[in-house]
Amino acid sequence: MTDSPAVRLPLDPKEQPVLDRILSIRDHLSLLKSDKSTYVKGQDVLDLYDQLNEQVQILNEIRKEKRDEQNRVDTVLDDCFQLISLFFMTVGKTQEAPAVYSAVSTVKRLLDHLHEAGFYSRKDLRGVGNKLEEWQESVERGRDHHSPHLVTLLEARMNVCRSRLRELEHELSHLTPELEPIYDELVSILRSLSSCNTRSKFPVAEVKQFHNRLLEIKAQTQDPAAIVDDSSRTWEQRYQDQLNQIQAAHDAAEDGAPDGKKAVSNLLNRVLLWVDIMQEKQGKIDERFIDIYEKLREIRNQLDRISLTQAWSLRETDLYMYQRQLDRFDESRVDGNFIDAEGKPADLHAQRTLLYLLRRSYGYIYELIIASEPVSEALLPIYNQLTTLRRCLWEVKNSGGVDSPRELYPYSMKLNSIDNMRVDGKFMVGSEIPEGQGSVASLLAECFDLAYELRMEAEENQENAPEGMKEEAVAQPVGVGVQ
Repeated sequence: MTDSPAVRLPLDPKEQPVLDRILSIRDHLSLLKSDKSTYVKGQDVLDLYDQLNEQVQILNEIRKEKRDEQNRVDTVLDDCFQLISLFFMTVGKTQEAPAVYSAVSTVKRLLDHLHEAGFYSRKDLRGVGNKLEEWQESVERGRDHHSPHLVTLLEARMNVCRSRLRELEHELSHLTPELEPIYDELVSILRSLSSCNTRSKFPVAEVKQFHNRLLEIKAQTQDPAAIVDDSSRTWEQRYQDQLNQIQAAHDAAEDGAPDGKKAVSNLLNRVLLWVDIMQEKQGKIDERFIDIYEKLREIRNQLDRISLTQAWSLRETDLYMYQRQLDRFDESRVDGNFIDAEGKPADLHAQRTLLYLLRRSYGYIYELIIASEPVSEALLPIYNQLTTLRRCLWEVKNSGGVDSPRELYPYSMKLNSIDNMRVDGKFMVGSEIPEGQGSVASLLAECFDLAYELRMEAEENQENAPEGMKEEAVAQPVGVGVQ
């Protein structure tokens, strides 16, 4: 099991029993996470969650006079709550307060990285803001059912996220409706370029296309600002000069936010300089940081693959390993910089490239977390089959329906086989009733309704068809559209 980066032994001997107990809890959670031979049972998760809350209460009593104490107990507690949070998602309890813990931790990292990178769109911020409101509602619903210590912690962390979110929103406050689409396109181009920069083979032609588009935008906006052509300074030095100018203008602004046109101009010149740096480097990273680069790129690629097959292959607790690896890389930085074995910082190209990989990986984790369905992994195979059936039925409906009810036989047989799996109206796994019954039942009913509508349309079309074109009457399948 991997600890969070910062580790100090407890100073108070009274905390040692608490540390021993939560280490044991973490080991149990780790074993439960690693056991892929069976589905995770909700009661097992709840038992470990209750044990963890007992230790939190004991710790709070010990720390009555030293609330700001931070040591290894806190880092292991964070590990436990991260795992508990992901387990709540795994068993389908995505709307409960403990499930919010991991999501909020990831969002905090993501917002900090957006602030550090200095480019993002209002759409990015709106999505995060909406999720924070949803999670606040989950915490409010669980206020009377979960530990007040957990509720207080979650609210404090969400307030930190909201504060950072307001800062980021303020930076874009002067963007007019006319300028916002241009700014958003520049953000999209910069992200695409950063992705190009991390490919195994540098895409020269694609980068050239982006460069041409940037020149078109420059002409379109009639941007008078020009990058100083100082051949005595490298592209990286000029890029840093541009960042310094942006910061100076930011500090000089009355309300701390740049004028809309200035924001677009600053970002445009920044992206143009980044293209020059990329074309000079051709995707080659500083040799001192090749090891961390390869590790971060592999994490990013693995998360990318998981995002493509999430519905069928992801157990949310699998994200814990990636979270902890990324946290270690993130917290190993000194003053925001990646440093080599001798304590020397990376050059600007390496810094920005590594930060992109780190940020993109956190972004994938965030996307996977918010995409988690309120359905236990025990019911996910059924839920995924019904999701596919619904998509197929909608495609059939949108393409004009079927010519004959017989074409619906395969869908009918599959829906009936799933419906027959229910025991007293519930989908059982052994003697357990997994979370997500309502979601699966609703999806099954929707599929039956779609099949029924398609059958009725097909029968009506047959009745209205010319006599010579009518098909012979056939026995209709039992159960199509019958709930």
